[in-house]
Amino acid sequence: MSRILTPAAEAATGPAADVFEQIRKVAGSVPNTFAAIGALNPTALKAVLNADGVLASGSLSKQDQETIKLIVSVVAGCDYCVAAHSLLGKLTGLKPDVLARIRAGEPTGDARRDALAHFVHTLVHTSGTIAETELSAIKQAGYTDAQLVDISLAIALTVFTNVFNRINDTAIDFPPVK
Repeated sequence: MSRILTPAAEAATGPAADVFEQIRKVAGSVPNTFAAIGALNPTALKAVLNADGVLASGSLSKQDQETIKLIVSVVAGCDYCVAAHSLLGKLTGLKPDVLARIRAGEPTGDARRDALAHFVHTLVHTSGTIAETELSAIKQAGYTDAQLVDISLAIALTVFTNVFNRINDTAIDFPPVK
């Protein structure tokens, strides 16, 4: 049970109802985290969805995006987002064993994905400017400067939902992760 009382998305009116309808058109239903954020601040939810649209139209693959979001969620300890991004990662074609390795912080056998995972782990586990060797390694793996912006955006978006879900203890409405 979530900590913050959230009316059912179906009962929403005004701006919240409008944004929920947009989500339903794309996803079929309104995930609990979006229902809670949108009920409390529809403008904040719109901002998150707009930024996620920018990310989706960027140069990272869907698998890269979900790899990043899953790693950040694991590090943050957000069970809700771990479940969500495990399912979404599966829908992008990431195999269950690869998702399990990503969650465990283990190599996946894909050098490019492993370089991305290492880079994201470095960013979320350290502070200050990253070492030149880290920047060189991600570029040597084939990531561009524009993709570094997209990586940063994916991390920022995920941190927002992770933090909110940790506050709310949002009820998980995705298949549980073993």
